[in-house]
Amino acid sequence: MKELLDAWKQVDRNKVAALLSVIPGLGHLYKHHYMAGAGILTAGNAIMVFVALWLGIATLGLALIVVPAVWFAMIACSAYFATDEHGNHPWLHVWEYRGAGLKMFSRKA
Repeated sequence: MKELLDAWKQVDRNKVAALLSVIPGLGHLYKHHYMAGAGILTAGNAIMVFVALWLGIATLGLALIVVPAVWFAMIACSAYFATDEHGNHPWLHVWEYRGAGLKMFSRKA
């Protein structure tokens, strides 16, 4: 099990984010860009479907292939090049701090 955890720590997070973007928005969520990921998962995908269907009428169905393909590629590129915010949120990784550096959570009397 330790070998698996050590191997996972050496994985290129950019490539994992790009692969997770098969479902647009998951790569952004993986890199801790919560607002962008949630927006892409909900509104972004809904708008892409609407635009593809609308343009599909005018292009005899060609847009039903081209628009989603371009959308998936651009979201994967965006997730790949996004900054990695992993570890910058101490409230999400409390097991790494073990109470030593959590002065921000304690109240001063």
